[in-house]
Amino acid sequence: MNIQQHSGFYVVGVAARTHNAAEKNGKGKIGEIWHTLLRDNLAAKIPNKLGIDLIAVYTDYEAGRDGYYTYLLGLPVSSIHNIPAKFVAKHVPGGRYAVVTSSRGPVTRVVPEIWDRICSMSAGELGGSRSFRADYEVYDQRSTDPEKAQIEVYVGLR
Repeated sequence: MNIQQHSGFYVVGVAARTHNAAEKNGKGKIGEIWHTLLRDNLAAKIPNKLGIDLIAVYTDYEAGRDGYYTYLLGLPVSSIHNIPAKFVAKHVPGGRYAVVTSSRGPVTRVVPEIWDRICSMSAGELGGSRSFRADYEVYDQRSTDPEKAQIEVYVGLR
């Protein structure tokens, strides 16, 4: 397993509270967040951005993988000062992260598959126990075609 040590960083974007059961039964909010960000070209309106790779942050976990969490889709930024009211800022804490790369295919297939794989991994396979402080997905140049996407998931470890 690829384990990386990261310093913390901020992500600014659009967020909502959701949980895995809602996402799996079609009553979730993640699809709506993606639609809002892309339809309204909100990424272009995020100030102080550090790049163009979209980051999806899972944070504020209530009860591990089975409870509610905050899902934030946005961009890493150099500063959270003076962000417009329509945006939310979240800090991704520094620490150890297991980096898991998805297969390549339709994003609607590869994202749930990679999370199912992560959730079925033991602490030994993952490189440590999950911290449930923050996890995040990186949507870089490998995911520009939604039918041939590949993403990386950074899983926070204790």
